[in-house]
Amino acid sequence: MPFLPRDFVIPEPLATDEFMLTPLRVDHLVLDYEAVMSSRERLWQLFGPGWGWPRADMTLMQDLVDLGWHQKEFQLRQSFNWAVMSPDQRTLLGCCYLDPSDRPGFDAEAYYWARSDRIADGLEDRLAAVYRAWVAAAWPLQRVAWPGRDQPW
Repeated sequence: MPFLPRDFVIPEPLATDEFMLTPLRVDHLVLDYEAVMSSRERLWQLFGPGWGWPRADMTLMQDLVDLGWHQKEFQLRQSFNWAVMSPDQRTLLGCCYLDPSDRPGFDAEAYYWARSDRIADGLEDRLAAVYRAWVAAAWPLQRVAWPGRDQPW
């Protein structure tokens, strides 16, 4: 069974007064690399068990390859990855991901993170609330897993 129905129209990216989701692209490279590497220890706690990411020695070139892969998967409708951008587009605040699932009983897996320097002000909690509601309302998915959050890795 395909991840999404062929005739499903991908929703417009999510936007609030505080942030906007835009498809992750290679032109986010410098902002993405800075956000990931400045938040690496926390990201490893969140995603390391499942993805082994991000490695301490990840290079800018390796991040470029990852971003190119994410961009292509989005174009092919195989998975969806968004940069969480500040309204002025100058700061990458985090990322959100929506992937097909191979877990029994789930048709998708969703992930999100906010940069470490924004955890104390509650950005990740606000992002989680808005992103979860958007996935539930705008995507034709019956059961979404949230590994590392609601389900263990």
